[in-house]
Amino acid sequence: MTVAAILTFSHIVVQLFGQTIPDLFWPVFKDIGAGFIIFAAFAFAVAWFLKARPHNRPKHYSIVVFDIDGKETVLPGIRTEFRNHDVAWSFMKQYKEAYPLNNFALVSDVKKDRKKVMFRYI
Repeated sequence: MTVAAILTFSHIVVQLFGQTIPDLFWPVFKDIGAGFIIFAAFAFAVAWFLKARPHNRPKHYSIVVFDIDGKETVLPGIRTEFRNHDVAWSFMKQYKEAYPLNNFALVSDVKKDRKKVMFRYI
């Protein structure tokens, strides 16, 4: 009789903690886990968007010419002021083909400092 009572009690405990309680809370934990995953993905997307977007896009680009010694020089007859990055880069590549002994840098005033930021150099 005692053995049967112990086996019955242990079966009830196993049934209760092994199936009944987990079956009640599993959908809740599943939804909470999905919520954490969605929140983490949303937080990552917001952080990536804030980091990836350009904060201060330059409005004017300049091409600076350097001679063989690395000193700034002026080549007469070339265009050096641009409003578009792609156009400035295209002109810079053409100037490099036309003047192979000179180096060219694409610069702009991103900040209010005296120094200009160099975007490309060939």
